[in-house]
Amino acid sequence: MKESPVQAPILQIKTASFRAEVIDNPDPILIDFWAPWCGPCRAMKPNLVQAAEKLLGQVRVAQVNVDEEPAIAEAFGIKSIPTCVLIRGNAILDAYVGLVPSAVLVDKVLLKIGQTKEVTK
Repeated sequence: MKESPVQAPILQIKTASFRAEVIDNPDPILIDFWAPWCGPCRAMKPNLVQAAEKLLGQVRVAQVNVDEEPAIAEAFGIKSIPTCVLIRGNAILDAYVGLVPSAVLVDKVLLKIGQTKEVTK
């Protein structure tokens, strides 16, 4: 019997957990701002899951539902969704707007955090 691969968890960030999960944690985190009614956001979910699996141990991956947590979305100036924001501590390293393929997302994130990976052209 083949063992199933370890799936990377995708954290669900709430206002109450934001400081502990993002600001006070020194590890980089990629936060996907989304809403359940947004078609491109739903299409982004499998890409985010794949990216989380490839980034396991290097970057945490999370989501913020902009309908449930409008204060967080407002604090980041989120104007369109899906938007992924890469953060380390209280510093925003980069942001990616729209539907991004998982391989492209992983390459961009690794380059930004200094884990250089040879990008295929």
